[in-house]
Amino acid sequence: MTRPPLRWLHPHRAALLALLAVLPALLLVFTSGDSSSAHGTPMQPASRTFMCWRDGLSSTGEIKPINPACKAAVAESGTTPLYNWFSVLRSDGAGRTEGFIPDGQLCSGGNTTFSGFNKARNDWPLTHLTSGASLDFSYNAWAAHPGWFYVYVTKNGFDPTATFGWDDLEDQPFLTVDHPSVTGQVGTVEGAYKWKGTLPSGKSGRHIIYMVWQRSDSNETFYSCSDVVFDGGKGEVTGVGDPGDTSTEPPTDPTATCTATRRTTGSWSGGYQAEVTVKNTGANPILGWMVDFALPAGQKVDSVWNGSATYSGQEVMVHNTDWNGSLAAGASTTFGYVASGGPPDTATAPPCTVH
Repeated sequence: MTRPPLRWLHPHRAALLALLAVLPALLLVFTSGDSSSAHGTPMQPASRTFMCWRDGLSSTGEIKPINPACKAAVAESGTTPLYNWFSVLRSDGAGRTEGFIPDGQLCSGGNTTFSGFNKARNDWPLTHLTSGASLDFSYNAWAAHPGWFYVYVTKNGFDPTATFGWDDLEDQPFLTVDHPSVTGQVGTVEGAYKWKGTLPSGKSGRHIIYMVWQRSDSNETFYSCSDVVFDGGKGEVTGVGDPGDTSTEPPTDPTATCTATRRTTGSWSGGYQAEVTVKNTGANPILGWMVDFALPAGQKVDSVWNGSATYSGQEVMVHNTDWNGSLAAGASTTFGYVASGGPPDTATAPPCTVH
């Protein structure tokens, strides 16, 4: 089976990329509330990472999975993937599927952080569905960005205990969604892309619904596995400890910490250039970070590199880019900026937050 790169399905994307190419490379200015990296995952039907996060929620804020498949995933990959249930992504994906993501790694998108979720088992949490019925799909928008959603399903006779590969999927998506809008508050569980779609007909028993979210403003691409059973259900969930939990914020990983150190690398009358070093000071890898600082009155940032900035008055929030958000324990990265309107800021350690 030959599965072309998804970008081939949209000829107008070339025109969009040509337009983006003429934008200044270093001036990364976004409207307030935007984010450099998209984040999200299916909530209906729910992905493995979302289901296992829900399964493991505890009153203390720790994640302690009950479902055996979720426990096995944590045994291999730790709990960090559950605190980052919305981050199964490849920053270099560019919408690619077969030939890019190896067989046996579809559920992690080839991202080694989530390798425990590739396990071939028949006890993952399940969503119960009816073949050929209409379903209200929901895809979390932890950080929203425009793009396309491609929804595949496995072929009849799929065996959940065998290695999951591209030949197990139907050749074409049964549903394609073009740049849906976001409802609810971005950055919470309620913030989501929503659409109504018809489930494939002629399906029964266990299957995987496989989704690919391809951003149209970046190469960043998300991959997910949602375990389902076509048994006449209407979206009910089984196999999780507390499917009815209504928490709007994922718990914070107590071991996920970072620091930021700023230094001036050049100055002149009315302006300066600064470099900020971000370091993962936690015990586990992190998938993203944000540095927040305030400029003195009258100053503004003219350009940013190796980071993406949002602004609110004098407040500046710099998020990681697609390529420097993932940091191993103890690893560091840098971003820089040029500011005008005054002398260098004397604050050398702005706050850093893991996300």
